[in-house]
Amino acid sequence: MEELPPPLIIEILNRLGDSSELARCRLVSRTLNSLSREVSKIHLLFTLSRYLKSRAPGTEPSVTPFKTIISNLVLHRRALRSVSIGVEKSLGNISDVDVEGESDDLYLTDVGFVNQWLPNIGGGLKSLSISDFWIQSCWRKSEILSLISSYCHSLLELQVKNAWLSVDGLKPMPMLTSLTLEYIRLDDEDLHNVNHCFPYLKVLNLIGVGGLKEPKIHLLHLYTCLWTVSNAPLSLTILAPKLVKLKLKCIKPQSLVLETPLLSNFHLALEEANEFKVKEFPHLKNLKLESVNLCSLISMFPSGRTVKKLRVDSMKLKMTGFNFDMLFDVFPNLSYLHMGSGAWKEIENYFHSRGMEGRRGMKGLKEIVGYLVEFDYLTFSFIFSILDNCTNLSDMALVIHKRVDNPTASSLISKCRAACPRVRWKRGMWIEGTEDLWVSEPL
Repeated sequence: MEELPPPLIIEILNRLGDSSELARCRLVSRTLNSLSREVSKIHLLFTLSRYLKSRAPGTEPSVTPFKTIISNLVLHRRALRSVSIGVEKSLGNISDVDVEGESDDLYLTDVGFVNQWLPNIGGGLKSLSISDFWIQSCWRKSEILSLISSYCHSLLELQVKNAWLSVDGLKPMPMLTSLTLEYIRLDDEDLHNVNHCFPYLKVLNLIGVGGLKEPKIHLLHLYTCLWTVSNAPLSLTILAPKLVKLKLKCIKPQSLVLETPLLSNFHLALEEANEFKVKEFPHLKNLKLESVNLCSLISMFPSGRTVKKLRVDSMKLKMTGFNFDMLFDVFPNLSYLHMGSGAWKEIENYFHSRGMEGRRGMKGLKEIVGYLVEFDYLTFSFIFSILDNCTNLSDMALVIHKRVDNPTASSLISKCRAACPRVRWKRGMWIEGTEDLWVSEPL
């Protein structure tokens, strides 16, 4: 390996999945020892197996403390542009009783620890990610954001996970364009400071951020946003004039206010909102809606004429009168419709009790994907009614739950193909928590 050009060796070292291997490389030869100091990326993950070894009486003395490994690898490496340190997700399943109450060996947002190495490398960093150990960090309020803003003036991307954060002393970071806060404890005034100190954010991910009562995002340059709200805030507001892509999951806010005129891709998962105030979405093309009451949620949209692709599903099976007729009244120009198992069941039940009037917009539909939990002979009449109304339909995929035996599922597709050969039929299989499996059907 020493015979390779130095730039190639450095590139190989940068691609190591576990940067702790750098320590071993340094022992192999002087060349590797020297070139290892030129790496620009450090990625260190504390695994569950390492955690168990560090707690077992027989192996504990031989395990180097994780903080020591981090410090040794990053200290004085001024070429670093990206640092990612954290604990494996599987450690989140460890019970509090299995961890010493005062232990801080994996408390990675500890300001005292980070201050040992960040001042030396912070000036050149473009990306920084810290995923803490929740059991040790949840009761310690960290001012690490203040430390980062003091030394990382060129930082473009920041991720902090599993921590209780303070914004005391936070300084503006105009270079930062991407921020991810995952399973973070914050207060409303803290989020206000985030808006103020990170004004040029283009990407914002807030995942399971708790402690917020009336959160507001007000970012003039925001382009894409993922926001999953773990609690039930009184109100939730997004003011983002350049926002194009938004995924918002919330339990049950009393008020939801969206001022996002350029939005084109929107995923909204919402139990219900007493007030849902939105200005027009003149550019909205792709929409996904999830709710326990799809009728109520859909009726809140002022206009859906620009929407071409729509995905709908019900979080809980609840007969609310959701049907094709009201769907196409609001979204008359759909070319693609994807119905989750709850939405399919609701629409099918409505059809069996009241029939289907049909809307002009159904004639423009080109593709349908439907998720079925079960079916009987009545399902055929529902499918054939769809085909009668969607005269320009070219593709239809039926994704059938795994508990339905294969011969029965194949029979359904065969009958559909025989009844309507103009449509390209596709069968899939689904089960909760796994990826869909697509099944090849004989022609």
